[in-house]
This record gives sequence, structure tokens and C-alpha cells, in this order.
Amino acid sequence: MTPAILTLNAGSTNTKLALFDAADGTPLMRHRVASTQEALAWIEALDTPLHAVGHRVVHGGEDFCDPVRVDEHVLHALEALIPLAPLHQPYPLEAMRRLRQRFPELPQIACFDTAFHHHQPPLARRLPLPAAWAERGLKRYGFHGLSYQSMADLLPQHLGALAHGRVIVAHLGGGASLCAMQQRRSLASTMGFSTLDGLMMGTRCGALDPGVVLHLLRQEGLTLEEVETLLYHEAGLKGVSGISPEMHILEAQYDQNAAAREAIDLFCASAARQLSGLLPALGGLDALVFTGGIGEHSALTRQLICQNLAWLGVQLDEAANRSHAPCISHVESRVAVWTLPTDEESVIAQACRHHVPPSAL
Repeated sequence: MTPAILTLNAGSTNTKLALFDAADGTPLMRHRVASTQEALAWIEALDTPLHAVGHRVVHGGEDFCDPVRVDEHVLHALEALIPLAPLHQPYPLEAMRRLRQRFPELPQIACFDTAFHHHQPPLARRLPLPAAWAERGLKRYGFHGLSYQSMADLLPQHLGALAHGRVIVAHLGGGASLCAMQQRRSLASTMGFSTLDGLMMGTRCGALDPGVVLHLLRQEGLTLEEVETLLYHEAGLKGVSGISPEMHILEAQYDQNAAAREAIDLFCASAARQLSGLLPALGGLDALVFTGGIGEHSALTRQLICQNLAWLGVQLDEAANRSHAPCISHVESRVAVWTLPTDEESVIAQACRHHVPPSAL
């Protein structure tokens, strides 16, 4: 039986798994379970031999700018980064350790969401704080890098020469961000030091006046833990609507429920405002690409965002947008607009095939 590559995206609420043929990278199956423990049970029950396991890791810090084979030194280095992403970093590390205990000879590869942005210009990564704080790791890292790498690999197939021009990719899902690319490389992104920054999201606030945090702590008496819960889990679409963080649920009530409409309108206005802030890095815009769960499936969201960008010459083909066609821009639009599916798991699987080549089979 042909060995397979397993990709594992471990999070706080679920773990996504996928299998790929190790010889040619063909996708074989995808699965989702509730916890790392259930993921291990699922792996134990596989009747397919594993060639390697690839993990999505949110934070690679300054040192990890490419996928890396996991060993004890790497694990210790990634554990030291937990303070930079305390709500995301521990879960893949737990999965790595459990797999090392159960399958000590199985190669494991860590792939980083920050890596795609690692080579942004220094100014794009600088926070307006004293240099001493930058030296302690307070800078803009950017996230969703595996999704953006997936898009960078896919763009030439659809956009041709335009893929190498001035492109902004909108990764819109439960987490949401934008990335400005030229020559299919990241020049700037809306997520910065943390995954809270930039766009309004499903339950996260996005860009927020830091004075609000100070006010909540000093005047309202909230604890640090209460502020963290508010900003990460009770804000965004969920907080504004008071209904749900799920875009499709809010869309169903858009015409009847003022709170649902306000949440969606604010989400789309936030995206357009943040996109506008990326334009100086590019000097203009040739193409806008929507991806992610919302970006790929919500025609209303794409329509409202593009309406907010009409001043850029963005025009949608309404019928193409409603039918979720790949190219959804009007023939007279000055900016090409596309909807393309992201595939982070394939990016991880490809990294595994690079570090543990099929010739090793």
C-alpha cells in the first residue's frame, strides 16, 4: 500500500486532518475531529502507512521562515514562542509531542503561518514603539501565511501575467486578513503582532483603538482575562450582531434584522478600509482575490466590499458573483476580481514531500 502524508491543523475547538499520496501529492481524504486525543485515535485506526506528518503552526517568530523538521530543539524553540500566540501555539505542539511518543520514527514537519511574511520590507514590520521593544519581539509578523502561499502558487494558473502584479488577497473566514503581494511575495498584511489586528472577524475585534483596552482595564475594572475573552471570543460579527459569528446565519437575516445587517456592513466596511491602507505598499491595484470560507462562499460580502471600493474602479459582474464564478469582475472594471479556493493542507503536504522526498519511500 502506498504510504501517505498526513497534515494536521490542531486548534482549540477542533483538529483538521488530511491525507495525501506521498508519491505524487494527490489528496486522498479530509477529516475533522474535536480534539488532539481524537486525532490520535483516528491516526491509530488508519490502515494506511504514514510517510510523514505536517503541522500548521501559527507562529514561527524570527527564526523559522521556512518549514522545518521537528526535533527536540525545534520543539523547545516553538514552546518559547507560546507567549506570542498563547491561544494558538500550544495545540500543534501538543500534537507533535504525542506523535513523537507514539511514533518516534515518523518524520514530522512544522509549517508556519508567519513564514510567508518573513521577508516583508523592514518598515512594514515595524511597530511605532521604542527599539528596545522591537528587540524583544514586538513587531508585525502577519499570519494566514499558508493560505497566502496557496494563493501565490495558484494565481498564475488563473490570472496569467497579472499574478505577478499588484495583488491583494482577502482571506475571509472566522479569522480574516488581507495580504498585499507583488511578484507573488508578501509586501504588507493587515494582521500584525497578533491575530487580533486588522479586519473585524467572526469573534475577534480586529483593529481597535488601544485606548479602549486601557479604558476597559482602568475605568470598567475588567481583568486581563476578561479583556482577552472579550477581544478574542465576544467581539466581531458575534459581538456586533448579538446573534452569531457565522456569516451565513447573519446573511439569512440581513434584510429583516438590523443588528445582523449592521454586523455585516461593519465587517465589509472594515475590510475595505483595511484594504485601502495596503495600497501605498503596492502603488495601485491590479487584482483582488477573495478566498477563505466567507470569501469563497458569500456573494453578499464580496458585493458590499467591492461597493466600498468603487472609487478604485472596482466593478463586479453581478451574475458571476452570485454564481461564485472564479472571475467575478465586470469587463469594464479597472481591477480584476477573483474568487479562488485556498488549500493550506496541500501547501503543508508539499513541504513534507520536500523534506522527506518520495525517493525515500
